Amino acid sequence: MSGPVAGVARTLPAGAAGHYGVRMMQIGEAAGRAGLSIRTLRHYEEAGLITPSARSDGGFRLYTEADLGRLRLVRRMKPIGFTLDQMREVLHLLDALESGAATSAVRDRLAEFHAAALQRVRTLRDELATAEEFVSRLEHQMSARMTRPRSPAGAATGRPRRS
Repeated sequence: MSGPVAGVARTLPAGAAGHYGVRMMQIGEAAGRAGLSIRTLRHYEEAGLITPSARSDGGFRLYTEADLGRLRLVRRMKPIGFTLDQMREVLHLLDALESGAATSAVRDRLAEFHAAALQRVRTLRDELATAEEFVSRLEHQMSARMTRPRSPAGAATGRPRRS
């Protein structure tokens, strides 16, 4: 999918283009374009989910568009509720699939993750529908209360006010 083989990053001069002129970006730009914080990107690196494709002479992490694709994939797994270990496994399985080294066991395991993701999406849709129903009822009650003329205290019960 992305990144160097066996997690070893190449070292490039600052501002250099990568292999075959691939554009490289530093962590701030990569994080912003992937919709993540720098802290989260570093956490994903420490967890083994992403490896920068290279480092500058100054030691700055350098990422490619392929790295961004991997980061976006990780970001999309988060709401599904996959653990870091599960995310790592999915990425490993997808790497095997992409490289053509996918066995039937790899395809079966990916199918299991796919089924789990579909189930979680169904659950999230149900939760969203429940939340939307609540908001709709709340709006209805608020608008009914706000459009009804206010009556003097005690008028709603039909009892006279006490002085």
